[in-house]
Amino acid sequence: MVDLLSQYKKIKDEIDKEIFSVIESAKFIKGPVVAEFQNNLATYLGTKHVIACGNGTDALQIALMALELKPGDEVITSDFTFIATVEVIALLGLKPVLVDVYPDTFTLDTEKVKAAITPKTKAIIPVHLFGQAVDMDEIMQIAKKHKLYVIEDTAQAIGADYLMNGKSQKLGTIGTIGCTSFFPSKNLGTFGDGGALFTNDDILAAKISSITNHGMKVRYYHDYVGVNSRLDSLHAAILKVKLKYLDNYNQARQKAAEYYDKAFKNCKKLEVPLRNKKSTHIFHQYTLKIKNADRAGLIEYLKSKNIPAMIYYPVPLHRQKAYNQYNFKESDFPVTDMLSEKVFSLPMHTELTKEQQDYIIEHVLKYLG
Repeated sequence: MVDLLSQYKKIKDEIDKEIFSVIESAKFIKGPVVAEFQNNLATYLGTKHVIACGNGTDALQIALMALELKPGDEVITSDFTFIATVEVIALLGLKPVLVDVYPDTFTLDTEKVKAAITPKTKAIIPVHLFGQAVDMDEIMQIAKKHKLYVIEDTAQAIGADYLMNGKSQKLGTIGTIGCTSFFPSKNLGTFGDGGALFTNDDILAAKISSITNHGMKVRYYHDYVGVNSRLDSLHAAILKVKLKYLDNYNQARQKAAEYYDKAFKNCKKLEVPLRNKKSTHIFHQYTLKIKNADRAGLIEYLKSKNIPAMIYYPVPLHRQKAYNQYNFKESDFPVTDMLSEKVFSLPMHTELTKEQQDYIIEHVLKYLG
């Protein structure tokens, strides 16, 4: 699904130089390279503050902690996403309120968001899934009307642009706080775990920074209940290099997606990904919907041809055993249920060649007839 080794080899000298520089400095935790990467990413995103942390899940949890939400407060988010988004809500004793998604963009249905708001609602977590933007105009209008926080989950959409009120902004910089992951397979990934939070709020930024470091502002003086979640210097060094190539990486993904689109657009058994016209889709995943065909059979056939294909996500959050206590109603999620049975993702990465895509396309179309 990804080719991280080939990507590394193209920038090996730069990466190795930065890694050895950190090793020689022996400044492995909160070293100067972390601050440098944070500043570089803030400039790239056009935001005042970037605070790095241990991983993307931590970023979401720290965002909720910084907003001082209380047990029982409700947080609205998508039913069709990775578990981390709802996991952190439950871990903090908050109440996850799941809503259905649009069948074409796979992102939060804003009408369902409106319907889910109660006096206990305090925040919305829009998930920019697969590199596709949520309708942030609508989300921000809803948030303003009901005085809600917005925490953007940008783990799969770092570098995407969104046209907000006629002005282009990077996803993750529109809401109260943005969060991302630097997991190796992400568009901007390191060689392990990593994450970050973004905000334009000076007070929030200081608080977030403190929470990531055991709640400290001054060593051994703990103003907040915090966590130990810091981006290691080695990861920051890797990310500092790869950030310079992020736009190129995203463009390579877009080019590959367009090639897939052209090949599959006339196949009646496939539906290619829709693009939100307000944003750039940066294709963390290239996810199709299958129609009137055997998805499991297709995936097994592709596997026999050494072509990986994945299902994101086979089991909706509302059906996960760990969250039975919230008594989600099956009837509230018809679109998510449909997508969990229809979607599949093909290889999508920066090193994907035309020859590889031709091979993949040939066998997908061969199986589907």
